[in-house]
Amino acid sequence: MIDRKLVEGVDYYFENGLMVFTEYYLRERGSCCTNGCRHCPYGFEPAESMRVAESNIHQGGAEATENS
Repeated sequence: MIDRKLVEGVDYYFENGLMVFTEYYLRERGSCCTNGCRHCPYGFEPAESMRVAESNIHQGGAEATENS
């Protein structure tokens, strides 16, 4: 557990307006949160459906689907 103020550039950075925790911070925190963090040092891999949903969020919305 980290008992200090977070430091931008060491513990986190911002990308497209989102806070991204660094591997250093996540390792210092001491356990995996299972949220699918980009720099997870614990090897957690989110399910494919979660990755697709996250991709849609970063692209600005849901992908259009065709009905056959």
